[in-house]
Amino acid sequence: MTDRRPCPYCAEEIAVQAVRCPHCRSRLVTFDATALHRDHPERKLAGVAAAVGQALAVPVAVVRAAFVVLSFFHFAGAVLYGVLWLLIPYAQGDESILESWLATAQSTLRRLRGAASEPRVPGPRAEGPQR
Repeated sequence: MTDRRPCPYCAEEIAVQAVRCPHCRSRLVTFDATALHRDHPERKLAGVAAAVGQALAVPVAVVRAAFVVLSFFHFAGAVLYGVLWLLIPYAQGDESILESWLATAQSTLRRLRGAASEPRVPGPRAEGPQR
């Protein structure tokens, strides 16, 4: 089997797993998961619009306009922006804010559950008055 294929735009040989052709720079896939992080130079507020724009190969201005338009419909744009801010990691390879919050909560629950499951050692009892 070969690990190379022709680019559909310039017909040059490229790697099968290539996202972008190195010869003509055309994008070969519609969604690039490696670009889904908020640390882009185009970021303004939290980087969500830049991350979505880079991952979908759409201009960032179009994504920002879509968030504004969606905000007029039951505030859906702002809610979606907030949810994506929690889900999309800041840098490539990092964990998202939600993942770090869940990991902290999970470790806290494990610590509390471990403390609760330890056997209690009976201490001296205070005895009441005898009748």
